[in-house]
Amino acid sequence: MTDLSGLSVLITGAAGGIGTAMAERFAAAGARLALVDISAADDLAARLGPQHRAYRLDLEDPVAIADTVAQIGAEMGIDILLNNAGLGIVFPADTTDVEAWDRTMRINLRAPWLMSAAALPFLKASGRGRIVNVSSQAGVIAIADHAAYGSSKAGLILQTRVLALEWAGFGITVNAIAPTVVETPMALVGWSGEKGVKARAEIPVGRFAQPAEIAATALFLSSAEAAMITGETVMVDGGFSIR
Repeated sequence: MTDLSGLSVLITGAAGGIGTAMAERFAAAGARLALVDISAADDLAARLGPQHRAYRLDLEDPVAIADTVAQIGAEMGIDILLNNAGLGIVFPADTTDVEAWDRTMRINLRAPWLMSAAALPFLKASGRGRIVNVSSQAGVIAIADHAAYGSSKAGLILQTRVLALEWAGFGITVNAIAPTVVETPMALVGWSGEKGVKARAEIPVGRFAQPAEIAATALFLSSAEAAMITGETVMVDGGFSIR
């Protein structure tokens, strides 16, 4: 089992389904957690133990990002950054909802960059810094109604590669995870009924992913054993993208 004792992990979107699964998995591995969300994550922090802390943060606010990451770094250090938070607005490409497009980019693409840049001094000090970005299969293949969301996640994959290239010399690895639909409460609403049945049938393994499977992938990419893996995107999609 991966041992992260003595290491600090910052998780964005910690109050959501994947974020909570990450928090549980990383806490079980011995890490101290900074649980970051626009909603309160205090109950999660309390449930996982007194060494963990919750922070509220609006990822659309660059000043708040810089201030909060600096605070976390000063209080806990940052060895691992999990850029998990995301916005899943979808709409047809001919629906020119500029604000929905821009908000998607601010949260899904700009925020991980700003979080990573703000965390960089602490990741450097760690000597074994890790960044894991949660992208999507929609950033790799075309999915109807996903022009904004897919573009943001495709951009995050390229951002992952650039940061991996620039920061490898500091002992920092940067990787991405690209899941299929993950069975969180929100996703199950959006992919319910006939739409969900059809989507599952198109996945070779015949099901959606579980939050714990994404958390396990993030844990491996954060481990010492994964130190030679950087700039990569791990598809966690049950074979959907191999066709």
